[in-house]
Amino acid sequence: MSKKLLSTDRSLPIALLRARERVMGPIRAMLADVGVTEQQWRVLRVLQESGPNDPTRISQSACLLLPSLTRILQKLEEKELIRRRPDPIDKRKQIVEITGGGEALIAANFDTSLALIQQLRTRMGEDRFELLLDLLNELDGPDTPE
Repeated sequence: MSKKLLSTDRSLPIALLRARERVMGPIRAMLADVGVTEQQWRVLRVLQESGPNDPTRISQSACLLLPSLTRILQKLEEKELIRRRPDPIDKRKQIVEITGGGEALIAANFDTSLALIQQLRTRMGEDRFELLLDLLNELDGPDTPE
């Protein structure tokens, strides 16, 4: 049996990249209009959803490397969308929280964001959209074979 690479049309990494670009293109356009990057938006959404948190957890939840997050937090703080403060228990750590300005930015773009996702749901169909999310979340699960 010869070892032959699959066509790029059947390559999971390439298919995921294509899908990511298809999903993120319209979202990037929305974010460009409000002056934040997709990484900054992810951080704001994580903080809005989970509340004040430490940078390590934020980086995990927002799928960002910690060194990148440090720069992102600096930019968000300059824009007054987040604030950082010392952890009350361990002064060596910091806690990051979204500000009223960050909450307002998300609220102002909520309808547009929701409409973009709804377009995908409609195009794919509700059941297939939910199945896709379930399958992708399985990829993020434990690495133990079944």
